[in-house]
Amino acid sequence: MNPFDYIRPASIDEAVAAASEPGSAYLAAGTNLLDLMKGGAMRPTRLVDITHLPALNAIERDSDGGASVGALVKNSDLAHDDKFARDFPAVAEALLSGASPQLRNAATVGGNLMQRTRCAYFYDTASACNRREPGAGCDARDGHNANHAVLGWSDACIATHPSDFCVALAALDAVVEIAGREGRREVPLTDFHLLPGETPHEETALARGELIVGVRLPAEAAALAWRSRYLKVRERTSYAFALASAAVALGIDDAGTITDARIALGGVAAKPWRARAAEAGLIGEKANVEAFAAAGRAAFAEATASGDNEYKIRLGQNVVARVLARAAAGTPHELPALPASPFATAHGELAHV
Repeated sequence: MNPFDYIRPASIDEAVAAASEPGSAYLAAGTNLLDLMKGGAMRPTRLVDITHLPALNAIERDSDGGASVGALVKNSDLAHDDKFARDFPAVAEALLSGASPQLRNAATVGGNLMQRTRCAYFYDTASACNRREPGAGCDARDGHNANHAVLGWSDACIATHPSDFCVALAALDAVVEIAGREGRREVPLTDFHLLPGETPHEETALARGELIVGVRLPAEAAALAWRSRYLKVRERTSYAFALASAAVALGIDDAGTITDARIALGGVAAKPWRARAAEAGLIGEKANVEAFAAAGRAAFAEATASGDNEYKIRLGQNVVARVLARAAAGTPHELPALPASPFATAHGELAHV
C-alpha cells in the first residue's frame, strides 16, 4: 500500500477543502475503498475521514411525506427503520439484498453511491482497464465478460455498476445532495452516475472535492409504496452482485388500469438504468401478464451483447416482468426472508391492499 496523509475534518466545509487537493479520497466505512487500496487499483495520497461529522447521520422526514437520508447512515439502519421501510419498501428490499449483514452494518448511504465496478479487470492491476488507467485499453472486451453490460456500454468500457440501493433510488426519482467549494447543489440520481463513452474514468457528476451529504426521496415515491418492489437475480442466492435486477413501482386504479409506472434496471449497465420507454408503454394498460412481458421487452429494446452475455437480455426481460407482477400483487407487510431473491416467498399480510 502506498503511503498517504490522513485528515480528520471537523465540519463539512473543512472536509470539502481538504478533499479538493489532488489525490484525495473520502473515507467513510471503507468497505470498497480499502479493498481497492490494498490491491493497488486506487492509490490516493490523502484520505479525508468524514465518519465524525454528525450532520451526515440523520434520517429526516419532510413535511410533505418525502425523506432525507444522511450520507453516513448505515445501510442496515436505513433498511430496518420501520417508517422508512414502510414508505419506501423497494429501497429497503434493495438494501437488504446487498452484501452480507456484517457489511450492511458498516456500509453507508454515500459510500453505496460511490461504489466502483466489480469488473475483475478493473481490480487486476496487471490487466488493461480504461476506468482505472485512462487510455490503457479494455481487456474485458475479449476476456471473461459474461457478467458485463448490455446497455449503454462502449468499446472503451463494458463494466456494470454493482449497487442494488441505487437501482431503487433511480426508480423513485431520488436526488443526491452535494456540498462543494461553490456551495450546495442537487443532482437527480439518474444523472449522478455517468455512462462510459470515451471517458470511463469519469464515473460520477461530482467535481473535485465535492461530498455527498445525503439522498432525498420525494413524497411521490412514498405514494407508490403499496405497489413497490425490487428483484435481483444472481449466481448464488446471497452475497453476490446482480446479473440483472429491477426496481419498480406502480399506480393502479380501481379498474385495474396502470396510471403510473417506474422501472429501473441494475446489473446491466455502468449506471442504474431508468427504462422510461417501458414505463410509458404501461400507462393506460391493464395490469396483467401480457402488459408486464411487453414492458420487459421494451426495457431491453436497445440492449446489445458486449461479449458472452447475450443471455442477460432475456434474463433482464423476465426479471422486469416478474417484479412488475409482484408489485401489482401488493407490497407485503414483511419483506421476504430472502429479499430480492427469485426464490423468496413473501409471508404475512399485505400492508397496503
